[in-house]
Amino acid sequence: MSGQSITDRITAAQHSVTGSAVSKTVCKATTHEIMGPKKKHLDYLIHCTNEMNVNIPQLADSLFERTTNTSWVVVFKSLITTHHLMVYGNERFVQYLASRNTLFNLSNFLDKSGLQGYDMSTFIRRYSRYLNEKAVSYRQVAFDFTKVKRGVDGVMRTMNTEKLLKTIPIIQNQMDALLDFNVNANELTNGVINAAFMLLFKDSIRLFAAYNEGIINLLEKYFDMKKTQCKEGLDIYKKFLTRMTRISEFLKVAEQVGIDRGDIPDLSQAPSSLLEALEQHLASLEGKKVKDSTAASRASTLSNAVSSLASTGMSFTKVDEREKQAALEEEQARLKALKEQRLKELSKRPSFATTDTSPISTTGGTISTAPAIDLFSTPSCSNGTLLFHLSEGYSTPQAPPQPSAGGLQVDFESVFGAKATVLCSVLSDITGGILKPTLAGSNQPSNQQPEKLVSDDLDSSLANLVGNLGIGNGTMKNDIHWSQPGEKRMTGGTNWQPKAAPTTTWNPVSMPPSIMAFPATTPTGMMGYGMPPQMGSMGMMNPPTMMYSQPVMRPPNPFSSVSSAQMQFM
Repeated sequence: MSGQSITDRITAAQHSVTGSAVSKTVCKATTHEIMGPKKKHLDYLIHCTNEMNVNIPQLADSLFERTTNTSWVVVFKSLITTHHLMVYGNERFVQYLASRNTLFNLSNFLDKSGLQGYDMSTFIRRYSRYLNEKAVSYRQVAFDFTKVKRGVDGVMRTMNTEKLLKTIPIIQNQMDALLDFNVNANELTNGVINAAFMLLFKDSIRLFAAYNEGIINLLEKYFDMKKTQCKEGLDIYKKFLTRMTRISEFLKVAEQVGIDRGDIPDLSQAPSSLLEALEQHLASLEGKKVKDSTAASRASTLSNAVSSLASTGMSFTKVDEREKQAALEEEQARLKALKEQRLKELSKRPSFATTDTSPISTTGGTISTAPAIDLFSTPSCSNGTLLFHLSEGYSTPQAPPQPSAGGLQVDFESVFGAKATVLCSVLSDITGGILKPTLAGSNQPSNQQPEKLVSDDLDSSLANLVGNLGIGNGTMKNDIHWSQPGEKRMTGGTNWQPKAAPTTTWNPVSMPPSIMAFPATTPTGMMGYGMPPQMGSMGMMNPPTMMYSQPVMRPPNPFSSVSSAQMQFM
């Protein structure tokens, strides 16, 4: 089976509809394709573990749900994805897995779809057991052995005796589960199991490095331990020698499948004389007869063993440094590729440079800086323009100011053509000399025409108009002052007395319930009011509408004073 199946596409589409991007990515990372999970999907899930708004239990449940599939490919890739997140994801993902009572219940998994399904089912059962043991180890010690600080001041080197004797067996159990994967080079036949083996290989190096430092700390404290502690320590050391042999075989398989020799650490065996010295020390504590050994000989043996194990630890450290450097170079190459791709995308986009036809172009064409024509400006009429003088006491017109070099030039002839002269005369006749155009360069005042109703003087013209119309007493005032009469108050003054307001007689008139419509000549005081119906025991009735009328007196002149009777009414 190759490529994504219809089931994979349907499942991914279902998650797209529900809007779960995490579940969709989990589905895409665990398809039926016989290859390891794609890096882009793994990177996205790692990013999700670092986001605080992502539901880690939902992510883990999505992976557990995929392990219930009957296909060995889907189940194997689900385990690989989980292992990848435990190694490279945020620590809270491992914390959640450690908090669960059960993880993968695949001890009886078997895919009977084909011969390859039978073979891969065996490795799935072993792989799931290791992941369960990895989560249990974190639950017991509250840290991941593959991520602890190493060195002289590392976690395992600075641990006290009691805690050390409890912690090393936990490492041994996890190491046993890893080595039980027990795969040969000829069994690494597809991309799925190869991806799982690479993760196990990296875990084996880091886990054994922590294991090695724990043994160094144990040996340094061994000759100062109590009898029971020495007995436990001796048993731990014997198991360590056995697992060192098994890890050497595991690393040989890694070398056979093409892993670089520089990525494989060198394991240095401790001298056999160390084991004999440890056994003699325990026998002496138990009271058994042993051959005499001086403290100097024991110290020399211990020193040789510690230096041998320390060299192994240095080899693991170099492998880690090389791995970190390779990861850094890979990330730099990835960033460089992304940068180049981005530059190519930008170069393919159309440029937004301005052209001759562009509205924002300033080089292809010329922009007219001529000012707009103002019909109400004051240039002379010699070039077809008008000059309107609105001033008191129209006197000798002065020549208009000459516009500056950058001033406004208004050309009426360009607008009205040959009709500009006619327009000037028409405006002169209409305004009667008030808005009279003059010729530029003419310094002679226009002749007064006393027989005209409207003279050239604005004030005199207005006064003549007032006199002819008979407004007021006919007297002409030189100065006209407009002022608003002061507000008259109802109170104040020595002779003021309050007057009783006239009573209003209400005459009930039977009217229809709706408001009456009055003609335009009806006084504004005539108003009809419709009273709402009253709810009583007799049922619904429409009582007669009450209407009152009050004439409103309006002053004949809106600017004259208001009489006292009207003030009282208001």
